[in-house]
Amino acid sequence: QVQLVESGGGLVQPGGSLRLSCAVSGNIFSFGAMGWYRQAPGKQRELVAAITRLGRTNSADAVKGRFTISRDIARNTVYLQMNSLKPEATANYYCNARSPDGTDYWGKGTLVTVSS
Repeated sequence: QVQLVESGGGLVQPGGSLRLSCAVSGNIFSFGAMGWYRQAPGKQRELVAAITRLGRTNSADAVKGRFTISRDIARNTVYLQMNSLKPEATANYYCNARSPDGTDYWGKGTLVTVSS
């Protein structure tokens, strides 16, 4: 059973930074891709950033240049570095792992609140 555990969320002021972590109970290199999604109250879940097994990354236009996804294969952990945070980034952030057969695995989420 694959388990994903997010951490690092919290309250931060506008302009601040946070780093989210996603610890995976397995070899992250076995997944086709891993990503971070977020869901704000009343809105649909949306992709924030993703990284493929080969290490290629992509991110949503709204966070380009401010958010960076990375991974530590030895630690089976994926990170999301978030800089210059804006109030509209307030959401629950979820880690996702997609296996080569298309199966999605999700963490329970970590709450990020950007407010003064």
